[in-house]
Amino acid sequence: MSQTTTPRRRRRTIDYNSPAVQDEVNNITHGSFVKQGTMIAFPTCFPGASVPILADECHITALDKSRQGFIYGGTSGKRAHIFVGMFHGVTGMILDMKAVDDATECTAVCCGKTQVMACMNGPSGGGRIFAGNLEGWPYDLIQEWGFNRHPFDPLGEAASGEPIVHAVADTTRDHVVGVTTHHLFTVDFANPKIQTVGEVSGCGRLALGSKGGVFGSDGAGHLWRFDVPGGKLEREAVKLPDGKWSKTPAVWARVPNTGLLYTVDDDGRVFSFDEQRGFSAPLGKTMFTPVTCLAATFDGRVFGSCGDGIAKLFGYDPGRREVADLGVAVSVFERRRYGYVFGDAVTGRDGEIVFGEDDDGGHLWLYFPRIQAVGGTTVS
Repeated sequence: MSQTTTPRRRRRTIDYNSPAVQDEVNNITHGSFVKQGTMIAFPTCFPGASVPILADECHITALDKSRQGFIYGGTSGKRAHIFVGMFHGVTGMILDMKAVDDATECTAVCCGKTQVMACMNGPSGGGRIFAGNLEGWPYDLIQEWGFNRHPFDPLGEAASGEPIVHAVADTTRDHVVGVTTHHLFTVDFANPKIQTVGEVSGCGRLALGSKGGVFGSDGAGHLWRFDVPGGKLEREAVKLPDGKWSKTPAVWARVPNTGLLYTVDDDGRVFSFDEQRGFSAPLGKTMFTPVTCLAATFDGRVFGSCGDGIAKLFGYDPGRREVADLGVAVSVFERRRYGYVFGDAVTGRDGEIVFGEDDDGGHLWLYFPRIQAVGGTTVS
């Protein structure tokens, strides 16, 4: 019986002196973690004076920024917490403002002019809303100073028996607009009474448009729009662009200066959305899916977290019209910490991106992107 032999493959000769190969070797060796900019992981405490929120209660899942530039957030886990972070002047601390009993998930934190509201879900009943006062600046001279925990008032359930999916403060910061699994609701900061607007299918996060409208997912193909001053809900107000929109809950980033929105579909394709002009064509594609959070800095660049399990950071540069792989999050200041899962992101006071770590021992991660050179290019 005759036998046939398989010809042996020739091994490709690699020229390790070529610039292209050297770049690839350098990327493999040094390109796993943050490639551009700097990250600082800040614990959920006043370092040296208080202890962090417990490991099984500190998954950060909601963030917002007050007009003062303070970062307010909420956690999920065995018990949910509301906190505030201050990182400017003589501050450098996170204050655990309240631990909410019978609450295991914070889905939104919304800052008004003088108050903050937090949306909490728990194992029994529907999603509840809590309202409290914003923190003031600490005494700014070099001395010992501290904070008092102010009470939070329970406002009740947003919709009987329904968990809260998400909520945002409007452009005036006079109202909160939120959605449960089946209803749209509003709350006035000055007169904190929950008002039901109408029925919607709550899915994904809400977005505040460039003209002040609030948008949310309306099935797999459209967005509804809510006009806050007029109290009018328009179903199927905006058609989503061609893409896949049925699998992953919506996430959004809003450019602070213009109100331009960015979002990503199930396949990681990035789109912009202007309330007057509508959606753009696909602008790029992330390396992995799903995209868990997005935020935009003052110059219009968008940064986010993508991937399941061990996520990567990415950035979209509108000047270069490309999505860049920024690597896995790592902080090397004071002590080394790796960041694998992020639940929300918000733009900080000075344009830095603040990520909330959705993991045991969760930290607030301050990301300072690489500074752009003149003409929109980056300095190498």
